[in-house]
Amino acid sequence: MNKTQGSVSEVKIYPVKSLKGISLSEALVETRGLRYDRRWMLVEPDGQFMTQRDFPKMALIETSVNGKGLVVRFDGRELAVPAEAEKGPVEVGIWEGPVAAAMFSDEVNRWFSDVLDVECRLVTMPKESRRLLPAEFAVRPGEDHVSFADGYPLLLIGEGSLAELNSRLETPVPMNRFRPNLVVSGSEPFAEDTWKKIRVGETIFQLVKPCARCVLTTVDQATGIKDGKEPLRTLASFRTFDNKVLFGENLIAENPGGTVRVGDEVEVLESR
Repeated sequence: MNKTQGSVSEVKIYPVKSLKGISLSEALVETRGLRYDRRWMLVEPDGQFMTQRDFPKMALIETSVNGKGLVVRFDGRELAVPAEAEKGPVEVGIWEGPVAAAMFSDEVNRWFSDVLDVECRLVTMPKESRRLLPAEFAVRPGEDHVSFADGYPLLLIGEGSLAELNSRLETPVPMNRFRPNLVVSGSEPFAEDTWKKIRVGETIFQLVKPCARCVLTTVDQATGIKDGKEPLRTLASFRTFDNKVLFGENLIAENPGGTVRVGDEVEVLESR
């Protein structure tokens, strides 16, 4: 029997991987994730991807998206990035191997290099690029693909799960430490661990894998500074499974093309 397990309280995208996110009232669900989510990425001169793990200042660069492309802002400086990249295709490195991308102009790259005080390049993922998901976790093996996100198209976390973590911390942390796409209110702590298939709006999602957490969770998203060992240390004390610290669930859409909205009910279709 289907059960409603709360509702969507936040919809978030992160247009450039590891830069500041954007809260939305609604977002279109595409095969590789929410529209515009992690479609751009910064890479080092050798093409390897960059994140807050090594460059925590990335958290302070604001992003917005419009019909003309991407806009980024930092400390009073602003840059409009055109919709089309100038150079491509190029191969960039992210986790499991090379991915086809397109690179922007030297002017765009200088802006990011100056802000972060390290040489870097901005790339985007063309529509024809396919970064396939591992077959054992895909809904459609050989077809399901993902953006520049760490591993999967969407990440969901319940507010109750964060509240349980914060009850164990001396200094509570906000949800943005974990950079989810969908936040659910009204569910029990870690209820999402028990969900196998859910419906949000007209979209059916499969929860295919818990999310393993890393040192990025120790970066204060408001200051761009690594904030000691928390909340990862406390999270590890009660959420370690097979030597991985788990928090949140990775989602794949069975029927992309719909819209998810703040206020949508979360209906559990199947449980684990």
